[in-house]
Amino acid sequence: MPDYKEMYLTMVRETEKAITLTEQALKILIAAQRDCEEMYLNSPDADISLSDTERQG
Repeated sequence: MPDYKEMYLTMVRETEKAITLTEQALKILIAAQRDCEEMYLNSPDADISLSDTERQG
């Protein structure tokens, strides 16, 4: 007979690991995006301007 309790516990443990890894990956991606934005904003060639719709609001 299958050990349903162990099957359940295995699935719960692995699900928790996957959630933790997903949260860590998200933090890494957000940090990378912020780093890239900072590099762009601090570059001497950055051409930053507001569009007409942003100026009206």
